[in-house]
Amino acid sequence: MTFRLFGGPTVEFSFGGLTFLTDPTFDEPGDYPIGDRKLTKTAPPTGEPGPVDVVLLSHDQHPDNLDRRGRELAAAAPLVLSTPTAAERLGRPVRGLSPWETVELDHGVRVTAVPAQHGPDGSEHLVGPVTGFVLEADGEPTLYVSGDNASLRVVAEIAARFPSIEVTVLFGGRARTPLVGDANLTLSATDMVEAARILGVSRVVPAHIDSWSHFTETPEDVRAAFDKAGVAALLQP
Repeated sequence: MTFRLFGGPTVEFSFGGLTFLTDPTFDEPGDYPIGDRKLTKTAPPTGEPGPVDVVLLSHDQHPDNLDRRGRELAAAAPLVLSTPTAAERLGRPVRGLSPWETVELDHGVRVTAVPAQHGPDGSEHLVGPVTGFVLEADGEPTLYVSGDNASLRVVAEIAARFPSIEVTVLFGGRARTPLVGDANLTLSATDMVEAARILGVSRVVPAHIDSWSHFTETPEDVRAAFDKAGVAALLQP
């Protein structure tokens, strides 16, 4: 499998004859309001996506996961899979999936929505619902896209349901904002190492670790954590 990273949470890949794009963010650097706060983008996207069959949108309520150009791209896509609340807000072509719900796509590709906890316990009313995804197809390695998840307990639940996951796109960056104090909104670098161990994967594609000022860890921190754990070979962008 070949993955193309555009910065932030945006990754393009082919799976089972379909082209997928995660959390589209293609705006330029600048300040992006979120309620009475703002998030600051620090780097432009590294390119433009090709034709996309399916957008995997972990959530729509934060501009670092869906920005203005990302919304335009999603609206033009044949299908967007996301949370039920995103489907209510955005309308077609968004299809909302509840946790553990599976949708059958062309070429025998199956996509299951899986839980994601975007912060510490009890923070969902502050951050809103988020989803991850597991992709399966005959002849393809089972793939897990985490979305904005900060909970290793959630990772363990997913691993128990899908013990054959081989590849994962893990969102990291140890995102933090005043909304939840000193708690993490996404996995830290050391948590990413532990998530890879829990899942038992042979390949980790790190995403959501650059391009925004509220990320408190960098790609270098992720590489250092995997090096320290002796599993740097798992990192294959």
